[in-house]
Amino acid sequence: MMDPLTPEAFTFGIEEEFFLIDRRTRHAATRVPKQFVKNCQSRFGDNVTFELQQTQVEIVSPVFTGGAQARDEMTRLRAGVAEIAQSAGLGIVAAGTHPLANWRRQRHTQKPRYDRLIETFQMIGRRDVMCGMHVHVAVPTGDRVALMNRLMPWLPLFLALSTSSPFWNLGRTGLFCYRQSAIDEWPRAGIPDFFDDQADYDAFIGRLARADALRDGSELWWAIRPSPSYPTLELRICDSCTRVADTIALATLFRCLVSAHVRRPELGAKRSTATRRLIEENRWRAQRHGLDARFIDEFGDREISVPELVTEAMELTAPDARVLDTAGDLRTLGAILARGTSAHAQLACYDVLSAAGTSSLDALRAVVDWLAMTTCPRQTLQAAA
Repeated sequence: MMDPLTPEAFTFGIEEEFFLIDRRTRHAATRVPKQFVKNCQSRFGDNVTFELQQTQVEIVSPVFTGGAQARDEMTRLRAGVAEIAQSAGLGIVAAGTHPLANWRRQRHTQKPRYDRLIETFQMIGRRDVMCGMHVHVAVPTGDRVALMNRLMPWLPLFLALSTSSPFWNLGRTGLFCYRQSAIDEWPRAGIPDFFDDQADYDAFIGRLARADALRDGSELWWAIRPSPSYPTLELRICDSCTRVADTIALATLFRCLVSAHVRRPELGAKRSTATRRLIEENRWRAQRHGLDARFIDEFGDREISVPELVTEAMELTAPDARVLDTAGDLRTLGAILARGTSAHAQLACYDVLSAAGTSSLDALRAVVDWLAMTTCPRQTLQAAA
């Protein structure tokens, strides 16, 4: 008999990546003052880390048991990093891509791991100017790889609900999520293959390691994976969410889906030789159309809208939500469907100003202003240059 469903059984953590911006020009910072790094590490310790590009900073949460706790802590960490950034003439922005960033001007963080990645992947590494949001959920019982297999069809929904990367290299992409297209340049990215179990998965990593293709499982950059560091399943497909409420809602939804699939081993067990390719097709539809995507239901012989799939997820996870969503964070999913994602807001801001005759550059600056104020309302920017 499975242990009763409790918040302690499905603890979770969140990793959010942010762009550091120049408070005056709104451009992505190309050099980050060493004092900013020291101040972040002195104040927050391991809760703040730094990524491949100097313009990136990451918040790594403690372990949570509830949504209210997560919302308060992620809000506190955002505000604290923004405060330290402001004293250095910087701001923080949560988005999958930075509307004004030119990848050719970025500098990577000088650490042995990042030096090696740039040397190995060359332009692909230098073009990696993107930010995502990752969610870890503890798996109290069963094989994490088998669970990953069964959860993969839900991945496109998380992308559709988190899109925040409609701009790239100072231009409009025509996509709601360009970040996934850029990620696909990397090897071992996108939707993972179906592995038999953890042993099969570990054997694959071992084979690549012996061939000097990777160091360990942390260099499998898939949209979902068993964490190489924690006893968790890690959701990696989401763009960085500009609104902290969206971050918490998506983390809660993933947590509830993990719980439901542990509770009901039959969920997601059925698949065919086409399943992975159909998940990839649905991921593309989420990239291109965002909330207007219509996903292919492999076994229902139909297409399903994002709102319909959200409803299905809510019904499926209702028993889990009663225990795990005591703060009502899943209600934010309805707000996302009603108002749109960050990508919708960015495009609306840009389109309104462009229609009024504002230059493309100034319209993009205004988009960055919206991103900064929505990421952390307490931060202030200077008059644009």
